[in-house]
Amino acid sequence: MSSLIITLPPSAPTAATVCSTVWTEDGQTVKRQLDAPLALLPDTPGAEVVAVVPVSQLSWHRLEFPKGTLERNFFQEGNTARLRSVLEGLLEERILDEPAQLHFAIEPQARAGTPAWVAACDRAWLNAWLAALEQAGRPVSRIVPELEPRAADGPDATVLHVLGTPDQAHLVFNNAHGVTALPLGHSSLALVAQARGDALPPPVVAEPAVAELAEQHFQGRVSLQTGAQRALAAAQSAWDLAQFDLLRTRGTRTRKRLATLSSTLLRAPQWQPARWALVALAVVNLAGLQLWAWKEQSALAAKRVALRSILTTTFPEVRVVVDAPLQMARSLADLQRQSGAASSADLETMLGLFQAAAPEIPPPAAIEFVASELRLKLLEPAAAAGAGTRLQAQGYSAALDGDRVVLKQERRP
Repeated sequence: MSSLIITLPPSAPTAATVCSTVWTEDGQTVKRQLDAPLALLPDTPGAEVVAVVPVSQLSWHRLEFPKGTLERNFFQEGNTARLRSVLEGLLEERILDEPAQLHFAIEPQARAGTPAWVAACDRAWLNAWLAALEQAGRPVSRIVPELEPRAADGPDATVLHVLGTPDQAHLVFNNAHGVTALPLGHSSLALVAQARGDALPPPVVAEPAVAELAEQHFQGRVSLQTGAQRALAAAQSAWDLAQFDLLRTRGTRTRKRLATLSSTLLRAPQWQPARWALVALAVVNLAGLQLWAWKEQSALAAKRVALRSILTTTFPEVRVVVDAPLQMARSLADLQRQSGAASSADLETMLGLFQAAAPEIPPPAAIEFVASELRLKLLEPAAAAGAGTRLQAQGYSAALDGDRVVLKQERRP
């Protein structure tokens, strides 16, 4: 997916403060890298804005939360303050600053009873940068750390990063014990040797500006990584430091995650096979529906042809077929009249059915029969209300029209 990755400078935001930005269209490769102040940041409509918190601004703490504090209801609106109070109590003796001045973030998928990482940074500094980016028309969607603690069972449990400039180079220890930055010198190198013991030396990654210095200290065992590449890797992190007061409600967090997920599914290259599979599935389903509709239409047309054939074979005098069932019913009624047999639409048949359906009703005062419709004038019309249901089962309808009952044969398909 398209992303604008902005590494936040350690200083407070001003109009002249330069930010390092990376623009990527697929999340894997750097499309454009630019160092510019806020007013000159790249214009990337529709791109996700990711803020990267540098190593120097974060401290890492390994905590074990009390049982129940990491349940889902703790992250609902109104309960985040309780969890923050728990964090402040757990960190009170581990940090030098006042807890109220810090912003906290808990690692993804943290569980009570298991130690979890908590990142802390200056709240005022972070809020100032978020407000400045929003004012510049670049509202931040995610906040990620530049480097995060590594898994103890990973292929490279410890990685050393050499960052900065030749005059102010820093050695960053990145392992399962956290992320720690020290000035590059003999003391930090002694710590590396002491921690390594007889084990193999850890990988060393250096920025181009300090690559030569790193090679001198580590006998050439150095691989290069630019700041843009490091920011791109940081944007792939599962961390999101936008927690607590930066993400006030569970609904907001859910909508943001869904928006990020949908954008990833629609644009990320690793999901391209799945997108093609969905398109193929939709095409196959549409083709199947068209085939099924064509088959049903063919079966219906065959039934209509068979009905027309029965009509013209049984009644050869019918030359033009417009409505086969109706024409067949009329021809059958004509045949019955010619043979002297009463049809279902004759007066005698309908009177007999009405008498059977309402035997308790007195004889009608008047009878009118026109165009296969029987009208009976009754002395007690309300008494015929129940006859309609019984006549309907035999294919007739009986409706009250004032003091008359209108009886006629219903046409059924």
